[in-house]
Amino acid sequence: MSSSAPRRALNIDNINPHVKEARYAVRGELAVRSEEYRAKLAKGEGKDLPFDTVIAANIGNPQQLDQKPITFFRQVASLLENPLLLEHEDVLIKSLGYKADVLERARWLLKEVKSVGAYSQSQGAPGIRESVAKYIERRDGYPASGSEVYLSNGASSGVNTLMHVICAKPETGIMVPIPQYPLYTATLSVLNARCVPYYLDEGQAWGTSLEAIRTAYDKAVAEGTDVKAIAIINPGNPTGASLPADDIKSVLQFAAEKKLVVVADEVYQTNVFIGEFISFKKALRDLQKAEPGKYDDLELASLHSISKGMVGECGHRGGYFELIGFDPAVAAEIYKFISIQLCPPVLGQCFVELMVNPPKDGEPSYELYRKEYDDILSGLKKRATALYDAFKQMEGVECDSPQGSMYLFPTIHIPPKAVEQAKKEGRAPDEFYCFRMLDATGVCVVAGSGFGQKEGTLHFRTTFLAPGTDWTGRIVKFHQEFLKEFS
Repeated sequence: MSSSAPRRALNIDNINPHVKEARYAVRGELAVRSEEYRAKLAKGEGKDLPFDTVIAANIGNPQQLDQKPITFFRQVASLLENPLLLEHEDVLIKSLGYKADVLERARWLLKEVKSVGAYSQSQGAPGIRESVAKYIERRDGYPASGSEVYLSNGASSGVNTLMHVICAKPETGIMVPIPQYPLYTATLSVLNARCVPYYLDEGQAWGTSLEAIRTAYDKAVAEGTDVKAIAIINPGNPTGASLPADDIKSVLQFAAEKKLVVVADEVYQTNVFIGEFISFKKALRDLQKAEPGKYDDLELASLHSISKGMVGECGHRGGYFELIGFDPAVAAEIYKFISIQLCPPVLGQCFVELMVNPPKDGEPSYELYRKEYDDILSGLKKRATALYDAFKQMEGVECDSPQGSMYLFPTIHIPPKAVEQAKKEGRAPDEFYCFRMLDATGVCVVAGSGFGQKEGTLHFRTTFLAPGTDWTGRIVKFHQEFLKEFS
């Protein structure tokens, strides 16, 4: 046998080409380099670096960046993982500071799931789904049913499920906001389906423009795309925008007109600093109430997660989606798809229940829960404002005031010489800028090109989760020196 003959079944040329085409910028090359810097500093080998800490502002990962877990949630979780502790109630309460409602909730959840080490129903534990339905009722003022709630492995898993079911052929198109969270374009690439981009209006605080949606839809249809759904992220990622009621209503009316499934990604619904969060479910029910019969067949899938908000339990992988208006036969196929994956993590399901049903006023754990929740929210607002104020100091940088989610998405204008240097290095200008920022400051952000942006515009996305506000000064200093170098 020739020594040059292949020795493996797989090589880069014969694996699934659609996987190779997928891009996921938030964990891309910038993030890899930042982790190399972090490892170098941890080993004490970073004396040559111009910074002593790495700031991971590239991904919404709250507890990696020192957001503290909610005590009630973790105490309940500890009892779910080790139910034998419940046999020592006196020790838990008198010595370890557990409250009676912690023990009560743990016992209730154990009754529902038996053990967090056991499988649940594929759709999720029935009692937890009912708890989610009650939360949705309280939030929106309209009835909800646990039978229409599907617990999931985070919201990302729910998106993946829905995309798999909707994307029947290569010509299937899903309308996706630009800029967008790259989960959507990456999943569509893997499924060999079509992304139909519609641009958000930066001039209107990244609002949803019905004109832009209609133009994108008409163009896609003219090109032979079978447009089946429209995805909305509210509050926005990466923009941080919080949609007003009129924008939400317009999207629903357009979807009804064109017979599109609405996929409402609402994982940041508690991260709202300006205005108020209005769910697509509530807006749909309002429309149905105002014009009986007209919107009865509109299909809506709305998603939520324990990864964001004040909970921040990304690693526990819990979430849910609710299906409204779907054909029962299609819902059965969705159930079959999730059954192939057995069930979402049961401890994650329990965290979902804790998120939607936290301690109430008058219960033993409420006071501490309220304090922890409010402290996290006020901390996020403080850091968001500090970052926004830093951007206002930077020449050629424009940014909307923080509205919601965990991100800011400033526009940057960089000198022609920097654009030329980026071209020489084979990088997009905003990516070049972000690598320079990382190398100079240890702050890792994500280039706007990783999310999509209008031709001729440049951005980057940054979280405001990192502790403290001192690191924002690193960005200001870097920007000044960058402009000086390339002016």
